[in-house]
Amino acid sequence: MQQLSYFELVGFGPNGWGLALLTAAGMTIAVAICGFLAGSVVGTLVAWGKIGGNVVIRSLADGYTTVLRGIPDLLVIYLFYFGGSAALGAIGSLFGAQGFIGVPAFVTGALAIGIVSGAYQAEVFRGAYQVVSRGEIEAARSVGMHRWLMFRRIIAPQVLRYAIPGLGNTWQLVLKESALISVTGLVELLRQSHIAAGSTRRPFDFYVTAAILYLLITWVSTYLFQRAEAHSMRGMRRAS
Repeated sequence: MQQLSYFELVGFGPNGWGLALLTAAGMTIAVAICGFLAGSVVGTLVAWGKIGGNVVIRSLADGYTTVLRGIPDLLVIYLFYFGGSAALGAIGSLFGAQGFIGVPAFVTGALAIGIVSGAYQAEVFRGAYQVVSRGEIEAARSVGMHRWLMFRRIIAPQVLRYAIPGLGNTWQLVLKESALISVTGLVELLRQSHIAAGSTRRPFDFYVTAAILYLLITWVSTYLFQRAEAHSMRGMRRAS
């Protein structure tokens, strides 16, 4: 049997794996986006706890970021997957269910990535808040502006503006962490490449293709973050 060329192998022909690889790349993007958004919510709450005046909440927030940044990301995924499955099994046993009850791989991946990235995003948001002009905050307080209104009109827009570069870096980490989700059985880009490599015995071709797709996703997302940063800074550049 004649060996397929590289382009036939990764193409969209009858023997090509192109569609499977693109589908898996879409799954990678989907789980990364969900994890990143979940991390943004967690990071915002943790950052708020870090800059707040409550000592207990601040200590808990500091402990969260220290622990999550110190534990390997793969271990966090395992803890979520097997811990969640054990919890579901215990709940199921109360209703007569028997056997192993697995947590959906996508949910496990998104939550694990969200919890881990939340620790990094919390530091990004905290650092961005410290850049916000204290004079504007004091001026808002002096005119009696409500805390929620002050957050919505003054603090949040500026924190987001200063946080965009750091969030871009965190997104790159999230994108790479999504490859670890393959251990739960989710068919994302790396796992699909592994499946194709095992089926065709052409591992180098598929892993190179996966690297190219990861770089393409990275390039596009970097461009979008740069555009967002430039757009957010337009008013400041005009003022200066």
